[in-house]
Amino acid sequence: MVSEVPAVYTCLISHVRTSPRRYAFRFRTYMWLTDPDRPPALPRLLRPLARFDARDHFDGTEPTIREGLAAFLAPRGIDLADGSVMMLSHARVFGYVFNPLTLYWCRGADGTPLCTVAEVHNTYGGRHAYLLRPDAAGRSRVDKEFYVSPFFPVDGAYDMRLPEPGERLGLRIRLERPGSTPFTATVRGERRPATSRTLLRAALRHPWSTALVSAGIRLHGIRLYLRGLPVQPRPRPQEGTK
Repeated sequence: MVSEVPAVYTCLISHVRTSPRRYAFRFRTYMWLTDPDRPPALPRLLRPLARFDARDHFDGTEPTIREGLAAFLAPRGIDLADGSVMMLSHARVFGYVFNPLTLYWCRGADGTPLCTVAEVHNTYGGRHAYLLRPDAAGRSRVDKEFYVSPFFPVDGAYDMRLPEPGERLGLRIRLERPGSTPFTATVRGERRPATSRTLLRAALRHPWSTALVSAGIRLHGIRLYLRGLPVQPRPRPQEGTK
């Protein structure tokens, strides 16, 4: 299924930890599904509410987001050529963005699925992208290579279920470590047309949305630390934080 873009998804994001101590939280926000080559055409007054910049993705040095994606894929044997890309992400809102997870669903020129890319950012400024080869249900497994939470070391693997969005968005990422599944994140959303009215409504309901996501992650980290969870050493950049 290939969705029409752009679109807005009103989302409920849930994080559940089961080890070393149970802790859960959830928050509401909204995300954009776009074609990186064709950002939403918005009235001038609304453009500060939704900007998509190449500097916010991959190494930030390519002229466009698609070129950054292509540069990531090329050494891994995938040529986007004339293929299509759908990107699920937060947009810059009044100049600020924090994208814990950006997803790219890539198809060949004939519509054949090529791959999915999961780009992860942490609150320390690090970035990492995972190349996924999902099955028909959108499920794939990949070794964890990037320091995200200060309470988990860089080990184990992710079981990801990331089907292409339709009228509904349903994503799940599960961290699996030897003998346990200590963390699960889910994203549930409903599709809305990418109109000025939709954007204004979402922005009013969730003002400074990505800033609040970033602040919320830090706040919950402080709560976990105060509850006595041990902090895992952060690797050096060459060991998995870039």
